[in-house]
Amino acid sequence: MRRQRDAEAITAETAEALRLLVSDAKFELIPLSHALDRVASLPPGVTVTVTASPSHGIESTFDLVEDVAALGHEAIPHLSAHMIRGREHLSELLQRAQDTGIRGAFVVGGDAKDRGEFHDGLSLLRTMDELGHPFLQIGVPAYPEGHPDIANDVLLATLVEKQRYASYMTTQMCFNPGAITGWLSSVRSQGVSLPVHLGVPGVADLTKLMRVAARIGVADAARYLKKNRKIVGRLLSPGSFGPDALLEGLGSAVADPVAAIQRLHVFTFNEVGATVAWQQRMLAELGEVA
Repeated sequence: MRRQRDAEAITAETAEALRLLVSDAKFELIPLSHALDRVASLPPGVTVTVTASPSHGIESTFDLVEDVAALGHEAIPHLSAHMIRGREHLSELLQRAQDTGIRGAFVVGGDAKDRGEFHDGLSLLRTMDELGHPFLQIGVPAYPEGHPDIANDVLLATLVEKQRYASYMTTQMCFNPGAITGWLSSVRSQGVSLPVHLGVPGVADLTKLMRVAARIGVADAARYLKKNRKIVGRLLSPGSFGPDALLEGLGSAVADPVAAIQRLHVFTFNEVGATVAWQQRMLAELGEVA
């Protein structure tokens, strides 16, 4: 098996660090009609994040978060700045979170058309701080391979400022271990100390991803593919789409406490069953090495 062959190249210490990371994975869901049904495939009591879909509205994110939490999981909504109309709308969402026991949030600018006074994630974070919020943990995005619409120096300055409000940063999908470790070394040297939640793909293929993209909406799909065009190239290469090789390539960084890679964030594309099966297989194989 390919995984067993690759596992021979990693040390027991690295294997144990990877095993701990994979065992504590967070699972990202898209708020589509079938999403709650897929939750049944999750292990008990895991952390689930729910994206903000411009086509379905921020309320659909909160609806799914509340349903997932009712099943015994820790559920975290994505708060998209461009989908929140203003301070009153934000206050309503924060009160809803308070009333329903939501204690974590992931704050992004978002792909939707700017609808109000929050033009980016930082402005939303600042207003949340002013209004008060119930969140014990707040995550923000980070971009090891850059952003198609934002210059790298702006990304860095914004990330440094977001540290005042955030608890961790989640890397957006990247298949290049060297890009991640190089970026992490760079931002650490420039004052970014937030722990890392490593964003990795779950198990999916091009057909399934395109099906999800179509259900999100044509415009949303176009924005997604623009931001993640490297993913499509990977998907077109049979057998290349999955987290195994990426995690193995990052093994030494995961084992390095200075890197502060704290958790795994899995983009499931709602293919939860296949992703959980991958998780269990990798845990078993890493356990054989550790």
